[in-house]
Amino acid sequence: MSYLLFQVTFGGYLLATIVYVVYFATQNPSVRLAARSLLLGAGLLHTATLVVRYFEAGHTPLTSNHEAVSFFAWSVTWGFLSFRWRYRVKNFGVFVTPLISLLMLIAALSSRNVTELPPALKSDWLPVHASIAIIANGFLALAFCGGVMYLLLEREIKGKRFGIFYSRLPSLESLDALNHHCLAVGFPLLTLGIITGSIWAKQAWGTYWSWDPKETWSLITWFLYAALLHQRLTMGWRRRRAAIMTIVGFAAALFTLWGVSYLLTGVHTYVG
Repeated sequence: MSYLLFQVTFGGYLLATIVYVVYFATQNPSVRLAARSLLLGAGLLHTATLVVRYFEAGHTPLTSNHEAVSFFAWSVTWGFLSFRWRYRVKNFGVFVTPLISLLMLIAALSSRNVTELPPALKSDWLPVHASIAIIANGFLALAFCGGVMYLLLEREIKGKRFGIFYSRLPSLESLDALNHHCLAVGFPLLTLGIITGSIWAKQAWGTYWSWDPKETWSLITWFLYAALLHQRLTMGWRRRRAAIMTIVGFAAALFTLWGVSYLLTGVHTYVG
């Protein structure tokens, strides 16, 4: 049942992506409303998918690559929708929905098998730590999208080639503010994810920190974003530097999520 819902949800995200691209080309307000409604509907279906998967698996569905990436896509969706209620960022959805669809494709290609949890994962800290960490990545993904938008617009402005992005994207100041707002939510959640993970590690393995590869890369990612925020506050880093650092930080976050699991072996390597 959960996989049927997942497929319908995936289709909803793909359709929302297509309609957002059509809106980007036409700038028709009715098309934008349709795209937003489709994304909201897909987000609600996705929520139902996760709930059904929870009952099918008998535990929080965050332990396999399929489950984690699906939850990642869910986090990006609702992070974006929550920002849409407060901020108006022109054509932001055109850049966010392809990322959501790509994440759903990765989840669709991953094994959907439900496996028995290792003893260390049978803990109440599983839903707390894992959900916070992935939701943090969701907001960092939004900052990444904002950074890409900033660089595309800046390139046209600096080259004095006022093309499709110049006429359709918000101002550089608005995109820089978007970058800051996303980091202001994502970085505290990233910090909380590391803290809860340390508490769980103490409970499971008797030590708060063991320099496991995933722990190490989580710390590297944290330092990258901490450095960015520090430079924004003390050195006035804005605009291009901040956009580039946001992209670099998100690359580190993705490596922490996927690269460590596939390339490095440690206590966080559980399920394929």
